[in-house]
Amino acid sequence: MAETCVEIKNLQKIFDVGKNAKLHAVDGISLKIEKGKTMGVVGESGCGKSTLGRTIIHQHKSTGGQIFFNGQDVTHVRGKELKKLKEHMQIVFQDPYSSLNPRYTVEATIKEPLQLCKRYTRAQVDDEVSRLMDLCGIDERLRLAYPHELDGGRRQRVGIARALALKPEFIVCDEPVSALDVSIQAQVLNLLMDLQEKEGLTYMFVTHDLSVVRHISHDIAVMYLGQLVETSPSKELFVNPLHPYTKALLSAIPTVDIHAPMERIQLKGEITSPINPKPGCRFASRCPYATEDCKKPQQLEEISPNHFVACCRVREINNL
Repeated sequence: MAETCVEIKNLQKIFDVGKNAKLHAVDGISLKIEKGKTMGVVGESGCGKSTLGRTIIHQHKSTGGQIFFNGQDVTHVRGKELKKLKEHMQIVFQDPYSSLNPRYTVEATIKEPLQLCKRYTRAQVDDEVSRLMDLCGIDERLRLAYPHELDGGRRQRVGIARALALKPEFIVCDEPVSALDVSIQAQVLNLLMDLQEKEGLTYMFVTHDLSVVRHISHDIAVMYLGQLVETSPSKELFVNPLHPYTKALLSAIPTVDIHAPMERIQLKGEITSPINPKPGCRFASRCPYATEDCKKPQQLEEISPNHFVACCRVREINNL
């Protein structure tokens, strides 16, 4: 049986946005991420993907639920325990420019976490910087360069090197290639996959680009307005999507096959507000199959091995 790196149970992150108004950004999500694997998290902008990742690594304090890391409950760790945990759980940010200090050189950026942890001598820090630059494909001549002197791909490589500095086991990749040109995207994705193989890393890969997530992920979780609607192995999801929302997402992927064009599914109806949402399926207002039963809370149900769907009509819709 595969070993679990990160597990969350009924995780919640709710923001107070006004008098008696609560925004349910992450609402009762349960997931397991196996060691050495990549869990892709997809969905529309604003569905809570990034908030989920940041809550897991304690950049946001969770409102409810549990977070387990290597089998230990780390939901409420504080102080020195939290500092130690954060060495093992890192993040690569979406914008490789704003995530870097413009006053820091490449060397200083990668050095910072090594110096703060106070485990290395000055000579060891220099050696580690050289190793990380080589590992992430950053030329030695760029050691004293500043972020504004680098292109987007090199900046993101610096961000990845910084995330790897303290040898983490789990990394949240928060749309790490969405701000890059397509040709550079492929280079960074291949780098992340090579690093995963070399270092045994576990990723949570947040993206809205389904072509990217298909390329890099072992498993995929589909989010809609703070909740999971479907989880599945990557290959299975693209061959056999079951939730109406997942089908609509996949239909939006451009295709170059003129002999088998994808039929686009047009979603109509008003998007449910994530502020003080009512119980039930939040996709129901846009779903062509919605009935009165959809107003009841929906639970993830295993339809086939490791393929879970939160839809009370999934068997009827797919003739299962």
